[in-house]
Formats: sequence, C-alpha cells, structure tokens
Amino acid sequence: MTVRDAGLRPAELLRAAAIARRHYLDGVSKVDIAEEFGISRFKVARLLDEARAAGLVRIDIAVPAEIDADLSERLRGAYGLREAIVVAADSTEDGMRRQLGRLAAGYLAEVTEEGDVVGLACSRTLHAMTLALTELPQITVVQLTGVHPGGVEENSVELVRRVASLASGPAYPIYAPLVVSDASTARALREQPQVAQAVKRYRDLTRAVVAIGSWDPAMSLVRDSLPASEGERLRRRGVRAEVCARLLDDAGNPVSDLADRVIAISVEQLRQVPEVIAVAGGAQKSEAIRAALRGGFITSLVTDASAAQALLPETSEPEKGSHA
Repeated sequence: MTVRDAGLRPAELLRAAAIARRHYLDGVSKVDIAEEFGISRFKVARLLDEARAAGLVRIDIAVPAEIDADLSERLRGAYGLREAIVVAADSTEDGMRRQLGRLAAGYLAEVTEEGDVVGLACSRTLHAMTLALTELPQITVVQLTGVHPGGVEENSVELVRRVASLASGPAYPIYAPLVVSDASTARALREQPQVAQAVKRYRDLTRAVVAIGSWDPAMSLVRDSLPASEGERLRRRGVRAEVCARLLDDAGNPVSDLADRVIAISVEQLRQVPEVIAVAGGAQKSEAIRAALRGGFITSLVTDASAAQALLPETSEPEKGSHA
C-alpha cells in the first residue's frame, strides 16, 4: 500500500510520521507519546498501524550474513529442537570449523547463567569454540570424556581448563584416557578419586556441549584411536555416529560394544541434562548428525548449510526422536 492509498491527509501523515519516529527510532513508549501529543494511547496505536500500512514505516528483520535464518528455522522445526543455528559454510574445512566454533561460543555465552554446571566434550570444532569464547558467567565446568590421543591444545583437559578459567569457576577434569584396552582397566580408572569426582557431577549438569563423530565416512577422533580392524568391525555392526564415545546406529540407538572400555558420560546420563548443545557440520557428517538427533538427547544444534540441507526431511512431520 502506498502513502496515497492509505487515505491519510497531509496533517495526519505528518503526525503519524512524527509518532512513528518517536516510537521506533527514539524508543518512547506509547503512553509517553500519548501525553506528549495530547491524544489517547489507543489513538497512538492506531496511528502507528496506519504509518506502517501507509509505508511510512518499514520493518526489516536482519540476522548476521553468516547465519541462514530460513534453514535454521526449518531445521529446528523438522527435529523439534530448542534452537538450531545454521551457518553459511566457509570454503575450507578449517574455515567452517572456526565459523561453527564462533557461533557456538556466542550461543553458549548467551544461554549460560551463573551457577550452571556445564559439561564439555572434545573435538577440533569445540577447541575452536573455546578459543572464540570471550566471556561467561561464573559456572562449573565438567569434563565429559577422557583424553583423546592427539595434540595438547585440543585435548579435553585443556578445553575444560580454558573455559573454567574464563568463567572463574571450578573445573572437574578427567586425567585418564578416553578408550582403554579392557573393561577391568576402565573400572579401575573410574574408581580413581579424581575421575570419580568428575563423574559424580554428571547428575548436576544443567547444560552439555558435545561434538558428533561420523563412523562412515570415518570422521571421528574415537575411531581414529582404535585399530583399523576394530573400527571396520564396528562399522559392519551398524555404527554410524558417536557422541562422547557412545556409539549410535542409524536410528540413534546405542551400540554397546565399547561401553565398558570408555571413560565418558553415558547416553542415559546425557538424556537427563536439560540442554545438550551439539556442534558439528559438513555434508559428510550429515548421516551421523541425523543419527544423534534421532537419539533424542540433542536439544540444540549448531551446524552448517550443507549439513542442514542434507538433514531436512522431505516430509514436514517431525523426525523420530525429536523434542517437539
């Protein structure tokens, strides 16, 4: 509708424009505007509506260019998530990882509150997230998995230490390997006082930040830590994804083969956490991300456009395991 189509006389247009400017640009309330112009607040509301109808006011809703708002909303609805944040992927894997880490850091800083108990897993993307964090309220940080073999900067102890230092809160690290050779060694490690103290805090978690590993194609720090023959055997067993070293099949059901050999939070314990934020991207990981979503314990997801497009179902019905 044009200004002429709205049928407002020149004096009315000027008044509507002035009122719209005071309300939308200056942030003045309708009650205060009514007093200022000597009219009722109901007339102020009517004039604001008329200003929008006449084209005097145009409201644009803008999000940062790196976020795809449409894909984010469609993905959130498809899986019944609390939040889905979809980023436009960088042309390189490292660039995508930094983008995901930066937006995950922003989301974590936005939702955490003083006194939260936050569990933190480990991955290259979560390493990028911790580097991007600039502020957090005072929280407790708990390590969700034992230590992956690999670089010192990316290990789970270092990630927990960095976040706890930023938050000026207590840290509960786990100085033990993620995967061991046999169940008896794992039991002995879990009984160590320092490990047991961290595991005991799992019941207090208010949020958890996790990564998603893909078993096929092989994009998993857990699979990388196993002999190639064992990784292939588990793939033939139907493993498609892992979250905190807990293996999942296509439908998101736990596969128990490694359960007694890992030092990590369990799927059942993750289900008890009010918010589980998964950070993972890349079209090659889409099936692994889908399996984790179907498992029903992921409540929020930070991913990229290529993964989101592959994840969106053809039907509008929520996927199995959703939080809808």
